[in-house]
Amino acid sequence: MQTQREFLQLRSHLEQVIVGQSALLDRLMIALLTGGHILLESLPGLAKTTAVTTLASGVHASFQRIQFTPDLMPGDLTGTDIFEPQHGTFRFIPGPLFHEIVLADEINRAPPKVQSALLEAMQEHQITVGGVTRPLPELFIVMATQNPLEQSGTYPLPEAQLDRFLLHVVLQYPTPDDELLILQRDRARHYGADKPVLHSPLHPQQVLQARREVAEVHVAPELERYIVALVGATRDLGQFDAAWADYLQVGASPRASIA
Repeated sequence: MQTQREFLQLRSHLEQVIVGQSALLDRLMIALLTGGHILLESLPGLAKTTAVTTLASGVHASFQRIQFTPDLMPGDLTGTDIFEPQHGTFRFIPGPLFHEIVLADEINRAPPKVQSALLEAMQEHQITVGGVTRPLPELFIVMATQNPLEQSGTYPLPEAQLDRFLLHVVLQYPTPDDELLILQRDRARHYGADKPVLHSPLHPQQVLQARREVAEVHVAPELERYIVALVGATRDLGQFDAAWADYLQVGASPRASIA
């Protein structure tokens, strides 16, 4: 890959900001390289939002954070047509989804009607408002965070939306050593130490070129058949062992094979 050095440099820089979450950083890089959406789940305070904002700044992409709340409306995401009385016409005001990297923060705090407004954008990379369909940026990717459903004020994500996420990452608390390093870095900044600054050479066009190179990787027919068999097995686990039948309520869709 032509930009391998730049991506490795970005990965290294992310480690300067995010401590002890190497699995998270790996999956963020996978999502960026494949164009797949990613859902991050954990209790508050585990650097979900910081990781996404740092990644967006590292690729110099247009970025927008959407704070999901119970009173959010679908038009707050997609944009809306505003009537201009002086001209007697409507003018479309784009919503925050018209950015290259979108952070859907605490996505499960908004009601299902708002969550469903993301479906077309995540699958088709376009938004339809007032009967007019508008394309989203080519780099478009949704990086969402959510709190565990046991917390108050949360709504479960619809299956149709969950199916559009390539990756679902559940974060754990840092180890004592990692948490000690976090504490030391925070104290150092309070005493005047400089905040880590990303010097990433990556730009959106380089990310798009890397995605094209990833898509051109040869996949042997045997591997394709294995993928289909593996995904198909999730739809009927009972055929292997009757005790497994209740382990999965819904098997993986063809999107899983494509992913």
